[in-house]
Amino acid sequence: MNGIRTSSLLSFSTSCRASPRSHRPIYQCLHTTAPKPATPLPVTAHGPPPSPPVPAATHSEDRVARRRKQAALLKRGQDLRASQMKPGTAMKKRFWKDVSVKEVPEGHQIHLDSRPVRTPSKTPLTIPPTKPHLASAIALEWDLLVSAQQALKQHLIPLTSLASRADMIKNEDVKGTSKSRQEIVNMVMGYLDTDTLLCWAPERSSHDAAQLEMSGSRPDSLREIQVRTAQPIIGFLTTHVWPGIEIKPVLDSDSIVPTPQPQLTKDVIRGWISGLPAFELAGLERGVLAGKSLLVAVRLLVEWSEEFQHLRKDERKSFGIEEAAEASSLEVRWQTGMWGEVEDTHDVEKEDLKRQLGSVIVLLSG
Repeated sequence: MNGIRTSSLLSFSTSCRASPRSHRPIYQCLHTTAPKPATPLPVTAHGPPPSPPVPAATHSEDRVARRRKQAALLKRGQDLRASQMKPGTAMKKRFWKDVSVKEVPEGHQIHLDSRPVRTPSKTPLTIPPTKPHLASAIALEWDLLVSAQQALKQHLIPLTSLASRADMIKNEDVKGTSKSRQEIVNMVMGYLDTDTLLCWAPERSSHDAAQLEMSGSRPDSLREIQVRTAQPIIGFLTTHVWPGIEIKPVLDSDSIVPTPQPQLTKDVIRGWISGLPAFELAGLERGVLAGKSLLVAVRLLVEWSEEFQHLRKDERKSFGIEEAAEASSLEVRWQTGMWGEVEDTHDVEKEDLKRQLGSVIVLLSG
């Protein structure tokens, strides 16, 4: 009896101790720290307020000074990066001392010390014997380079890249292949139906800012100026280069839908371009890409190429860089003359266009 009573008491006491655990809450608090309000800190800044923004310079002298300062900072950064590079890298230094033009039986070659300048196809770049000035200009390009790495940038050697393109076309013609020639012909013909010279603005309507066009030195509308600029070029081409063909404006006076040229006109122009010599074809390609105008590029080519001397009445050149650039960018110049130009954009594009057209003249005239 005592044993049974003792075990019952033990079991009762155990169940009594375990009973509080069975009544635990089903949730627990995750945060027990009492919240504290944020304490604002005092303002410790001292001194005068910042100076107001300075307006942009309006005088040309200030603009020139700012550009010179920016150029100096850019040159300083380039020198700093160059000093941090490994000195043993061959592309970071100029491996030649002298640049010279040497005559060979095929024409002229540009030599860096004793090594000739080569084209991308690894053949020596050879300039025709009738173009000594082109060879001298290419030599000057290489003489101005300070490292071999700069020779990989076409904008630093525009005449070298242009002459290499012409040399490649000439070598393909000798081998009987015409892949590059056909690609160039197809590309430039694509500009004829949307030629910049033929895209004339609509006639002035009641919604135009007539008072702006008539004010000051703008007595004519944009379309009138475009027609006056294009007619001499079209007249020269349809009289001396492609006699008898018809060249129509791309846009009518009251339409924005391009009008294609007659098929006879396209066939005549395509055949004429396909028969151009290698240097003339390369110059035409550069001129079309620069000015977005096939007609302006052809007019420039005929004016300066040795192959078309019989089409010029006298030795005096009447269509040069300024005339070609004006005809190719007439609408942009007209708009910037009325509303102003964006600094470091319109002025840079204007000079770059002249640079590219100038390289075409040097290539063609020799």
